[in-house]
Formats: sequence, C-alpha cells, structure tokens
Amino acid sequence: NSSQGIILDKDGDEDTSGNMAAQFILSRPNLQCPPNGHFYSLNDGREPDWPQGLTRWIHDAKRGQTPSGTIYSSRYICSLCADFHRTILYGGWCGNPRPHLRLLYEAAPLAHIVEACGGRGSDGVESVLGLVPAGLHDRTSLFLGSVNDVMELESYRDVQQKPK
Repeated sequence: NSSQGIILDKDGDEDTSGNMAAQFILSRPNLQCPPNGHFYSLNDGREPDWPQGLTRWIHDAKRGQTPSGTIYSSRYICSLCADFHRTILYGGWCGNPRPHLRLLYEAAPLAHIVEACGGRGSDGVESVLGLVPAGLHDRTSLFLGSVNDVMELESYRDVQQKPK
C-alpha cells in the first residue's frame, strides 16, 4: 500500500510526505502556476446543462479558436484535489460551473492557494477572494488555474451554471 500527502502552504511551497514518513519534506519551493496552459478540467457529462458562454469556450478551445489561439484538451480525473494539483503544475484550469462548492471552506481556500502560486481563482465573473458570503454555507461556481486561461474563460461571460 502506498499513499502520498501533499500540502500547498500559504507561500506556494509544496511539501510532500510518502508512505509511513512522520514528516513533510519541502518538495517544490515557491511553486508557480504557469500563466497559460493547454488543459481544461470539468465534468463533460454535464454538458447539456452548461450555459452558452461555457459551451462556446469549450467549442472554441478544442479548435484553437479562443483569443489565445491555444488548442486545449480535456483532462478530468473527477477528483478536485487531483485536478487542482495537476493544474497548478502544468497550467490550464479546472472547475465546476455549478454553484456546488462551499465558498468559505472549499472555494476560497483553493482560490487562496492558486493565487499564492500566481494563478487565479474565479467564480466565472470575478475573483473568489472578493466574494462576500451572506451565510456560512453559501455556494459558488469555481474555476481555478492559470491566470490568463481563467481570465479568457471569464471573457466569454455566461459560464456559471444556474442552480436548479
């Protein structure tokens, strides 16, 4: 049996612990999310519910027709932690257009980490770190990753799925 624990701290340092280790070891100091990538990560199975802006971005991204001209490909593991870690290492973005994640203890902490690493955490319109919660369990859409890729996605507008 093998397992690995990874911590991204407030300074953007990655610390790793493997197997039975009793301590974490600094494995990647000053981890930086690339400003651009060529992967996006979200659940394609929910495509029939996507808003027009998100559908348009995905269509354009697969063909290299976004403003950046990058040809993107999908990488979806179905584990936000794994998708998020890959995104910080290699760029692009991962997210959930549904207002599914809790702002205070899911979305904002991840947005803080990605922004400490030079990326962007967005609800599809603005920085998650600028959102003011009205309640403890408020939920939000979430897009995390390369600053230029997330801002390009935001420029398509209408990327947040409406709650049902």
